[in-house]
Amino acid sequence: MKPYTNIAELIELLEADIKALSEEVITLKQEPQSFNEQIIFKYIDTGSTGKTKDFVRALGVKAERGSFFSSGDVTKLIKDGADDISPELLAIARKVSKMKKQKGANR
Repeated sequence: MKPYTNIAELIELLEADIKALSEEVITLKQEPQSFNEQIIFKYIDTGSTGKTKDFVRALGVKAERGSFFSSGDVTKLIKDGADDISPELLAIARKVSKMKKQKGANR
C-alpha cells in the first residue's frame, strides 16, 4: 500500500486502485483483435513463456525468422510489443512478467 497522511488521502488512493483494476478487468474481458493479442492473452492466462510457446507451436505458426516459435519470441513480444497489441493488454502482460520475476513461479 502506498503511504498516506490521512483517511481522505487513503480513500483517494484506494479509489484510484479500484479504477485501475476495473480497467484491467475490462481489457481482459475483451476478445483478442489479432494473433499477437491472442499470444499475449495466452501468456497472461498461463504466466509461462514456455506454455505460450507450446500453444503457438501447436497452431503451426512459426516466428518471423521462419523457425519454430520460442519462449524468447514470447518474451520479445512482451518486451517490445507490436502495432497490433493494445497498450493496455501489453501493460498487463508486463505486470505479470514483473510479478513472476519478483515472486518466481507463483503468480
